[in-house]
Amino acid sequence: MSIINPIPLRLKEARNKSKLSQKALGVLIGMDESSASPRMNQYEKGKHTPDVQTLKLIADELGVPLNYFFCEDDSSAELACIIARMSEAKRKELIRQLANSEDD
Repeated sequence: MSIINPIPLRLKEARNKSKLSQKALGVLIGMDESSASPRMNQYEKGKHTPDVQTLKLIADELGVPLNYFFCEDDSSAELACIIARMSEAKRKELIRQLANSEDD
């Protein structure tokens, strides 16, 4: 059984939402201008996977949490972004509410 890598899809999705070209994103995270576009293209096509440090730079630049890239479905990806924008207090309250709803 083959596992589908969600990173290429999420990367392209987040980059397009940010209205950045592959080259612009690559340059913004510190890639050499001449190799930025080809490298980002390889990441989006799934030919290569960025290391976690590079993926974190991309996440920060695109305004998504690192775990967004690992979400296997759209609703999980959306939840990851919503939760990342919440304060720590709000997250703890959400955890408490969800834990209590499991008891019902």
